[in-house]
Amino acid sequence: MPEMQALSERLDALLAGTTLLRIELLGFSSLKTYAPAHESVQDHRLVSVGRRAKYLVWEFDDGVHIVLHLSQAGRLDIERPPKTTKPRGSAVRFVFGHDEAGLDGESIGVLVREYGTHRKASWWVLAPCDEGPLAGLGPEPGSEAFAEIMLTSDSRRRLTTDLRDQHVMSGIGRGWGDDILHRAKLSPFASLHSLSAQQREALLISVTNVLAEALELERAREGGLSEAKLGGRFKVHGRAGEPCPTPCGDTLSRVSFENYEMTYCPTCQTGGRVLADRRLSRLLK
Repeated sequence: MPEMQALSERLDALLAGTTLLRIELLGFSSLKTYAPAHESVQDHRLVSVGRRAKYLVWEFDDGVHIVLHLSQAGRLDIERPPKTTKPRGSAVRFVFGHDEAGLDGESIGVLVREYGTHRKASWWVLAPCDEGPLAGLGPEPGSEAFAEIMLTSDSRRRLTTDLRDQHVMSGIGRGWGDDILHRAKLSPFASLHSLSAQQREALLISVTNVLAEALELERAREGGLSEAKLGGRFKVHGRAGEPCPTPCGDTLSRVSFENYEMTYCPTCQTGGRVLADRRLSRLLK
């Protein structure tokens, strides 16, 4: 959420009021809708760029909106002027321009591309009343509905699972989830059902503070999200084998799953117990 919120603010300041001159479809699998046709949005004015959960939402003057999800390895480059090349992993290029927006006739390209081999970055062209992938998303941090889940839910699933499930609570994901649970000193394998009232309060405060600090840092970024890797901003996530950021003296551990890994501190979060890592267990057999 912090990355997408700050990015939406930068895009809104840069592009709101401009006209979408053309869409260059560079990777056909990225477009998830066929009606309205993506060409129908061309020559319309972009009213605003906002965010819902991990999605960017581009609102146009005819009520049609484009919803964009960068997924894990998707990146967004700002091109001034727009390029004509097709970099590896390119999905789509949007070209905007409008004299009245103060661009003095200059056009700006917004290139969506992906690193790695997975092609999961997606975008939708949606009619005014169509929520598309936004339908069914859970409440976001900062809302009363989110706080109610934190304080009253009887979920018996692992905390790391609930924090990642966008239909339960949206916008956090596994990276910030690791940092949030570490700040709250809670085991990722605990459940909301198992937490005391005090632990629930600590978790809610941790969510608020970790995301607020992350957003403050993200607002200092310029341009798009062009870097191949963005993980350096996490204090815990992706840092297995490094010293715990608290003065506990322990080393961060990981639990590896099929497509991702979770990082935690045994001393700070699990009472010194090392959580079972099934992938490591298979390697040791």
